[in-house]
Amino acid sequence: MLKLMTIFREFRYILSYNPPMNFTNHQKGLFAALFCFVFWGVAPVYFKLLQQVPALTIIAHRIIWGVLFLFVYLALREHKNLFSALKISKNKLIILFFSGLLVASNWLMFVWAVTHNQILATSLGYFINPLVNILLGVLFLHERLNKAQIAGLIIASSATLFLGIYIGQPPWIALFLAITFGLYGLVKKKAGVKPLVGLFWETLLLMLPAIIYLLYFAAPLPLLENPNKLYFLLFMAGLVTVLPLVGFNYAANKLPLTLIGFLQYIAPTISFFIAVLFYNEAFTLGHQVAFTGIWLALLIVSWSPFKRLIKAKV
Repeated sequence: MLKLMTIFREFRYILSYNPPMNFTNHQKGLFAALFCFVFWGVAPVYFKLLQQVPALTIIAHRIIWGVLFLFVYLALREHKNLFSALKISKNKLIILFFSGLLVASNWLMFVWAVTHNQILATSLGYFINPLVNILLGVLFLHERLNKAQIAGLIIASSATLFLGIYIGQPPWIALFLAITFGLYGLVKKKAGVKPLVGLFWETLLLMLPAIIYLLYFAAPLPLLENPNKLYFLLFMAGLVTVLPLVGFNYAANKLPLTLIGFLQYIAPTISFFIAVLFYNEAFTLGHQVAFTGIWLALLIVSWSPFKRLIKAKV
């Protein structure tokens, strides 16, 4: 219990931290954005420590402890207004249940891929994701594509198709991650709920199934010399989930969405180098062509927004 209280005090200190007052709001937002995207980039290293645990068990713990950490954070932020801040309609709860299933399935695939030496596939998936968002905007929000976006989608699709032909099957992990996360963002947009409040309800609605799974269906945890370390890592998976989202939420309120769009490429870039340089995952000719094509597509799609952002700063 003493150790648990120490963790909560440290968590409260982190959440209450503000950069020095001589920093501008833009700089504070940039600091928060860099923190969360670097954090997400190195997250595979954390889940590698849990590779002896089944992915579904990790996600169940991530959901349960994520609810706890989110509740603590929201309680510290909202104080007496906590329950009014958490109050939402039944219709939105139904939407958030489905968005929760999407994000949980995304987490599950991500953790499974990391623990099965497929970090490179997760990197490719999150590089593809912005292009999937563009496609979903056309299909469901009736948005129009400009010439750059059309060219980017064609190049990215061709690169992904080449990788599928090269490896003999579609790159299912990358496509699953990109599509589920894109659909998650679309559903959350329809829900119209604040990000962290929405995530709290999404995980809370999945908390009971997660508990039932751990109690009655999960395989026993592996026998290790230091089981307390394993339990601690599973518990802290909740903080690993919540902490970067707090930083992202802060950054989104301080920075233009265009800038955040560029910064989001930091995370899969870091994961890419971790996979190739530290875990020696195979970077075949197919991967080289696919990543080059995706990077080129992102450059084409991002060039016009980047120019507008620069002009706005001049």
